[in-house]
Amino acid sequence: MHMSDSIQSQVSTEEWQLRVNLAAAYRLIALYGWDDLVFTHVSARVPGAEQHFLINPYGMLFEEVTASSLVKVDQQGNKVMDSPYPVNPAGFTIHSAIHAAREDAHCVMHTHSLNGVAVSAQTEGLLPISQQSTLVLAALGYHDYEGIALNEDEKPRLVANLADNTFLMLRNHGLITVGNTPADAFLAMYIFEASCMIQVKALAGNRALTPIAEDIVDGVKEAARVVTKGMFGDLAWPGLLRKLDRQNPGYDQ
Repeated sequence: MHMSDSIQSQVSTEEWQLRVNLAAAYRLIALYGWDDLVFTHVSARVPGAEQHFLINPYGMLFEEVTASSLVKVDQQGNKVMDSPYPVNPAGFTIHSAIHAAREDAHCVMHTHSLNGVAVSAQTEGLLPISQQSTLVLAALGYHDYEGIALNEDEKPRLVANLADNTFLMLRNHGLITVGNTPADAFLAMYIFEASCMIQVKALAGNRALTPIAEDIVDGVKEAARVVTKGMFGDLAWPGLLRKLDRQNPGYDQ
């Protein structure tokens, strides 16, 4: 019996589907080059068990993550289901704070992408210079760097800086997105990372930039709702899974 058969038989249909989508999100992060070897995390709340979460096995490359290898942990990052894989409780600090504070944050995605870290180090943060950036700026918070995220007392400040936003820029550190599903969090991160990449390239051109008017940025939330028809991540997710099936199959094992 494959390990995937064993794990699938121990969890609900809803949890297994979440595992498949979360594993896909990990592999897509690797496919798009946003991973940082084995570091950073994407976590997801387990359906029907609000205090349990799925997270990556510590030491496994994002491109290797499978549905069955994801580890189920509690709010403190302790394993609540037998698994041969280790976890990094310290790495769950950021995620546990957001999950606890935001009922709608079923999935929390954190990256150390090079473009994201580069912009997070720039004093002005994300600039309104692209259509992608306007989508982020409509729901963006900033959190100052306090060192490697190990301290429990940082959690209230991080949560306050995220507030009810979808995007959070960790100064000198990286990017966070939250979503109802891995698909939503991934699409948000795709837009966030694209905004940062465009900014890095634009600033490298050493020319004056044309900012987007503030009133246009202010109207983006409603425009985005119309364009995505309330589906957001689900619009792109089936195509992204087909892409994975072609380029890195096996995430659903």
